[in-house]
This record gives sequence, C-alpha cells and structure tokens, in this order.
Amino acid sequence: MKSEIKENPSNKFLKNLLLISFVLIFLILLIFKNTLFKSTLILKSFGELTIDPEIALTNNKPTFLEFYAEWCEICREMAPNIINLKESYADDINFVFLNVDNPKWEKYIKKFDVNGIPQINLLNADSNLNATFIGLQNEVVIEDALASLEKNIKILILFLIQIFPKLNQIFPVKFLLEVMDKGGLLTNQLLQRLSENIP
Repeated sequence: MKSEIKENPSNKFLKNLLLISFVLIFLILLIFKNTLFKSTLILKSFGELTIDPEIALTNNKPTFLEFYAEWCEICREMAPNIINLKESYADDINFVFLNVDNPKWEKYIKKFDVNGIPQINLLNADSNLNATFIGLQNEVVIEDALASLEKNIKILILFLIQIFPKLNQIFPVKFLLEVMDKGGLLTNQLLQRLSENIP
C-alpha cells in the first residue's frame, strides 16, 4: 500500500512566492548592478588611475593626493565625485590615490601624517602642502580648493610679467597660459629661455 503525501496548497503557494521573489531580486541586481556597485568599482579602480607619487611630487604640477581604503564607506561614497574632479582637472593637476592597506605606501602615510581616511592633501607645484581634508567632504569644497590651487599658478605668471615686462615680449601671456592649460606649466625649457632673455 502506497501512502501519498499531499502538499498543503498554502505551502505550495509560499514556495512559489519565495521562488518568484528570489528571481525578481536577482533580476533587479542584474539590471541595476552598475548603479548599485558603481562607487565600489570606482574605488577599486583608484590604484589603476593613479600617477606614481614620486613623479607627481617632482613634475612641477599641483597634486591631489588621496589616502583611501577599499573597505572605507566614506571613501566609497566620495569616489564618484572624486572621479568627476579628476576628469575636470587631470590636465592641470596630478591625481595620486594611495591605498593605506598597501605597505608600499607606508612612507607617504607617515610623511603626510595620515590618521583618518579618506585624507586628501592638496600640494602646490613645489610640492608644498596647501590644504588637507579628512573624512567626508562636499565635492564643491574640494573643487574650490583645486581651482584655487590652479589659479595660484596663473596669478604667479601674471605677477612675474609685472616684475619683468620683457617676459611678455618673450612669451606672451596667452602663450604661457596655453602652456599651463596643457599641463606643461613652466617647463625647464621655458625657464631656460626666460633666463637667457631677462636681465
């Protein structure tokens, strides 16, 4: 004699409902994966987007130096805004991203006294520290600081032209600003040409 076990209709309904729920959640995650995980993916790509800190600190360009960690929630939250800033200023300012969990960057962690993340240091073209931001920051605040950093170099050129009027004859202001906008700033070649022509 066979005994048949009949499944309760309410149990069958619950199983189907559960299955449909899992399928819907999976589809939603699949459809919105780029939106949901964008900041994490951006943060993981920071290491690939960085310029070597040794080069950045010696190439006569201002530097944006961020210390971050992949597990840092605030770093993840700020990552999309930081990438937007990088896209806007990449020609004029070095962008360096150092993961504090990488022992390779210990020298810089000590040098810049990193005691909280994210920590953003803005350095001028001479690698002197202009500003430090620790923790969650508004994109506008950082952008204003970057614009100021970039503007200071242009003001310096205009100041030099006031001191050395012949400078404008050798290098018109427009030319100097174009060189800067291409990321060249005052290269050794320009400095040599200046020194030959200015008494």
